[in-house]
Amino acid sequence: MKITNLSLAAIAVVGMMSVASADVDMKIGGQAVVYYQTAESGGDTDFFDKGNSKANAGLQLNANSDIGNGFGLGLQGTALSTWGLEKNLVTGVMQSGLGNNGDTANSSDYFAITKAYLTKKLGNTTLKMGRQELPKSLSPLAFSEGWNVYKNTFDAVVAINSDIPDTTVVGAYVSRSNQHGNLNTFDDLHAKTSLDLDGDGKKGDSVGVEKGAYMLTVANKSLKQAPITLSYYHMGLGAVGTADAVWADVQVDAGIPVKFGLQGGMIMPDIGNMDDTQAAGVKVNGKAGPVALQLAYSKVGGAPIALKNVGTGVKTPLYTQMILNQNHISRSADTVVLKGVMPVGPGKVIAQYGATTDNQKDGSDYNELDVIYKFKALGTTMLAAYVMADHDEAKDPTNIIRVWTRYNF
Repeated sequence: MKITNLSLAAIAVVGMMSVASADVDMKIGGQAVVYYQTAESGGDTDFFDKGNSKANAGLQLNANSDIGNGFGLGLQGTALSTWGLEKNLVTGVMQSGLGNNGDTANSSDYFAITKAYLTKKLGNTTLKMGRQELPKSLSPLAFSEGWNVYKNTFDAVVAINSDIPDTTVVGAYVSRSNQHGNLNTFDDLHAKTSLDLDGDGKKGDSVGVEKGAYMLTVANKSLKQAPITLSYYHMGLGAVGTADAVWADVQVDAGIPVKFGLQGGMIMPDIGNMDDTQAAGVKVNGKAGPVALQLAYSKVGGAPIALKNVGTGVKTPLYTQMILNQNHISRSADTVVLKGVMPVGPGKVIAQYGATTDNQKDGSDYNELDVIYKFKALGTTMLAAYVMADHDEAKDPTNIIRVWTRYNF
């Protein structure tokens, strides 16, 4: 949808911005979402019980405009509600603006500015300054995740240059991010460790990236059959120290029925005698009739700092990432995932099974089965998923049903 000669003052009425009246051409779009998840894990827990279920309804509006002299403006407002579902159906929400996503009683309706940035075109360089999404393809260790109601965003300054043929160079300074449980509050990036840093006798403390992260990514397509992306990060951890990280990804298409992907990297903390986190992964893609198949393997070694998104502390960049397995694959572990995708009716069925061996704890294995149906109906995109997660240290497997519908406009 395009609104011509829209006063920016009008946007302020809905809380997105408040400035003096200025006529611009602005494109308006967004998405409406209804999201529900329920779980059971043995004992007295059952699917669809109020105490085991979470839900959200959300509306997100995007406004983008060319404001002249090579400048562009981007705004995004995000509103979330429970629709009163906590009265009868759920006791939790997937996302909120109050940092208490486990308790709907204190999660009232809220509105937040989740994007607010300026762009500037300078020759073959585009600057993007402000609150924005960061794609995993160009920022593999600080990226916006799409598994929840809405994506997380970052406060960042990003420069994208295409002067070199077949090459995209991205430089960025990333200072803060919001969290999936709290889209309204932006705080320091953080890295999850396996250490007791605060001396309370409990391991698993996070260390804040208090001075932000500097990133340089080079994506080159000179070899059409093997495009490569290389990323480097320098993260300032305040008084604790620093950490550097490198990540590489190569996609190989040699013109044969099978395609390959290779990835790997390290997180190198300068914190006392802390070891490096090392990781590598490979995937093989092919087809068997109408079914697209993928076999992926990852190995993470050491891992005093978990191989996770420093913006959220949730997902990983690994090919073996599934719906729930991030806590098990991001540390010292070997993981294999087999995935199949087949068109069915108006959508596709995705089935994947993963097995993880924890190399820090003998005999502590993790297995997960995901069965997902993603389709279009009634002008919306819908998803229905069943997840079974079985961990040796858990008394019973965890089973989850997740459904959502998104209407893009």
